[in-house]
Amino acid sequence: MEQAKLREKPSLTLTRSYPVAPEKVWRAWTDPQALRKWWGPGNNEPVSLAELDVRVGGRFRIVFGGPDGKAHECAGIYREVVPNRKLVFSWTWPNSTPERESLVTVTLRAAGKGTELVFLHEQFFDEKVRDDHQLGWSGSFDKLERFLKGA
Repeated sequence: MEQAKLREKPSLTLTRSYPVAPEKVWRAWTDPQALRKWWGPGNNEPVSLAELDVRVGGRFRIVFGGPDGKAHECAGIYREVVPNRKLVFSWTWPNSTPERESLVTVTLRAAGKGTELVFLHEQFFDEKVRDDHQLGWSGSFDKLERFLKGA
């Protein structure tokens, strides 16, 4: 019964291609200094904190500024770590809705001279939350592309 309920919750899948090797995309997700340069949906939302303990059971915590000038914090626990290929982690907003935990899976695959990134964010509370995250992640992935082209 619980598994059926989880499957009924909204999810989001985004696919992007980047003109760099999977190792560079992996580094963008797992190196705090690299992540600080692209994370967050808007151009004026600097990352003030990026703590990443990238190992199964390790935690992450990212704080970035919102368009309203207020900081947003996301956090979670790494569930699966396969270097340069796959990253799975829980996702929460500890300051606003800590009881709502969702799951993110980032899969990287070499594609020609670049990398295909398949991003799955599942177990959203409802469709509005999913749609809000789609906007946020899309903006972040645009910034990731600019970062990777300059890396």
